[in-house]
Amino acid sequence: MTGATNQFISVSPEELKFQFELEKQSYCDLKVTNSTESYVAFKVKTTSPKKYFVRPNTGVIHPWDSCFIRVTLQAQKEYPPDMQCKDKFLLQSTIVNSDADELPPDTFNKDSGRNVEECKLRVVYISPHSSPGHSEDAFKQSSDGNSSQAVQRARDERDALFRQTQQLQQELEVLKRQKRRRSDAGFSLKFALLVGLIGLMAGFLFKLLMSSPSTEIADF
Repeated sequence: MTGATNQFISVSPEELKFQFELEKQSYCDLKVTNSTESYVAFKVKTTSPKKYFVRPNTGVIHPWDSCFIRVTLQAQKEYPPDMQCKDKFLLQSTIVNSDADELPPDTFNKDSGRNVEECKLRVVYISPHSSPGHSEDAFKQSSDGNSSQAVQRARDERDALFRQTQQLQQELEVLKRQKRRRSDAGFSLKFALLVGLIGLMAGFLFKLLMSSPSTEIADF
């Protein structure tokens, strides 16, 4: 994320972006970093002080340390023309001797000979439908939708495979039954032939015995 810099501090982001909705507050956080080995005091000013609430609006940052400033846009009753905003913020910074709780009145007075650096920040209003958060939500919804479709496709493929497996099992059972029937039919035919053959042989033997001459017993 880019930001504004000077010899004392760096500010990120370099624009204050507010999601603008009627009758709703919106806020933007600024990160202010001390780029020196000294204590740096800062002060926030704006061209429209009644529209914004800044906390903290003044403070002291330790060497190489940073702090966050929250700028809150008060709830508005009407939209600005073409959603354009001409408001601006000015962040002043200067070297101080310590992190005193109260800064002298002339801390940011250039006429007193102090070296006061300034960073100018412009304000940008964003409609809810074009905000980064909305884009992220839309992306999440799209990702969730794609994931749901992928899951549904996997389930459909699984169900189709299950149905195909059942169909193959049914066809296999039919083939097995047909094979048994063929085997049973073959066995019955063979058994009938064998029984018939045995019957024919038995009849032939019986006829043979009945047609043979009787044996006479000789008396001595």
